[in-house]
Amino acid sequence: MTPPELGTRTKVLVLAGTMLGLLVSAVNQTVVSTALPRIVGELGGVGMFSWIITSFMLTSTAVVPLVGKLSDVYGRKPLFMLGILVFMATSAIAGLSQDILQLIVFRALQGVGAGMLMANAFAIIGDVFPPAERGKYQGLFSAVFGLASVVGPGLGGAITDHLSWRWVFYVNIPFGLLALAVLGWGFPPLSRQPGRPPVDYLGVAAMMLAVVPLLLALVWGGDQYPWLSAPVVGLLCLAAAGLALFLLAESRAADPILPLPLFRDRVFVVANGVTFLTGIAMFGAISFMPLFVQGALGASATNSGLVTMPMMVGLVLASTASGQVVSRLGRYRLLVLTGVAITAAGMFLLSRMDASTTTGTATVNMVVMGVGLGMSMPVLGLVVQNALPYRLLGVASASTQFFRQVGGLMGVAVFGTLMNTNLRAKLGQSMPETVGGRVPGELLAPLQDARVLLQPETLDGLQGRFVAALAEDGIVLFAQALAALREALAESLAPLFFIGFVLSVLGLAMALFLPELPLRRSLEEEPASLRQTGMGPRPAENPSPYPSPAASGEEG
Repeated sequence: MTPPELGTRTKVLVLAGTMLGLLVSAVNQTVVSTALPRIVGELGGVGMFSWIITSFMLTSTAVVPLVGKLSDVYGRKPLFMLGILVFMATSAIAGLSQDILQLIVFRALQGVGAGMLMANAFAIIGDVFPPAERGKYQGLFSAVFGLASVVGPGLGGAITDHLSWRWVFYVNIPFGLLALAVLGWGFPPLSRQPGRPPVDYLGVAAMMLAVVPLLLALVWGGDQYPWLSAPVVGLLCLAAAGLALFLLAESRAADPILPLPLFRDRVFVVANGVTFLTGIAMFGAISFMPLFVQGALGASATNSGLVTMPMMVGLVLASTASGQVVSRLGRYRLLVLTGVAITAAGMFLLSRMDASTTTGTATVNMVVMGVGLGMSMPVLGLVVQNALPYRLLGVASASTQFFRQVGGLMGVAVFGTLMNTNLRAKLGQSMPETVGGRVPGELLAPLQDARVLLQPETLDGLQGRFVAALAEDGIVLFAQALAALREALAESLAPLFFIGFVLSVLGLAMALFLPELPLRRSLEEEPASLRQTGMGPRPAENPSPYPSPAASGEEG
């Protein structure tokens, strides 16, 4: 059966409601980051403030695979709308937090709602458009993240300054209500297959046992604890045990959360492998470029979000263009290869920067990086969706999100450890002997942390302490110490970007093995790649999201 064509008005409403829900989640992440100093100032708990972000990242990543599978069973619309409800409710109670621990718990719950939105947003496109048309709309969703990264920090600063930090959470509610209204009115009820299979509860538990300890180890390793410390090693061992249990459970489940035969499919493995490697590069660039531009180069910015704006603009434009090209030509392999190659070139250009690099050069390098990511990332998601049957659309969309986010967390964790190690060594080499010999250790201690370069008020106060302790020589010695820190930071970050370049090259080598499959022009068409994996449509299965003729009372 050929699914009935949805009207243009219905498609517009579905896309608008989905983008609104996704925008609420994406903007919230950048808005909250801007408000963190004010939050910690009022609630206290400065030693725990990083968990306001970490708890959100952990839960939003961990639930993605589970929600992707559940959406294949129960439908995208109810789970996406539930995600908006969870996100709004937890936003409301997060704004009422009375201490830092309450806020961390509520942010973790908010991450569950965000994960539900992330896991379903790209799959909803698949409910509305077949793969051959889907690429046109991938750029719109990438534009949402680009808009959030630019608008979010400024919005967060304005809300915090003129209202209260609590309103960075309350502001989500009206937009969430609007998204619910649009989806409730415009998103048609797409029936799921009759006879829902039992939920794989053992697989769910094993997945959480594998994913949560792994993410905690990545977040804590090299920051809270050394990588070889008992807590980090213990978490990694627990994650390995969870993975073993998960593989056992999935091999025996009637309807597994993540069907193991998918890993026999070359498209699935290659596309998600490239996504994982480019995720490391993307999150590494987003996380450390503000530190390089504002810290090493000394450029001023109203907020760190504006520093990465050139990269996000390049990403949005390239993802929009690549989506149009894929839909027109029906081919994706050359775009993926070109995009990953440009990403590698961008990382190489970043690795060549030093303290003498101009902000103009850094901007060009970031644009190159963004263009490469924009050409490859959305297309890789489409490639996986095209390779799997419709009944696994949620699994397909969630897998690319999950591997990208885990790659990003791993990249940020490992890069952060390497940067701190490099910085200590380079700072000792860069610091003039006159500074080391005359400046007391307690004055130099704050300069051991490169993040002080992003805090103008802290630097002003530190300069005042130099002058108070060393009189007129304090100004000169402070300038020398600051220049040494900037030089050491630049030399510490360059190797990280080179590692990103190497990983991107590995991604490019892996992408060479990506098969070129024809983009399916209907949801009922069987993916060609799954004929060898046993994951094609089951007997008597209706792969369409719409009611079958028998179910609706129609006759052939």
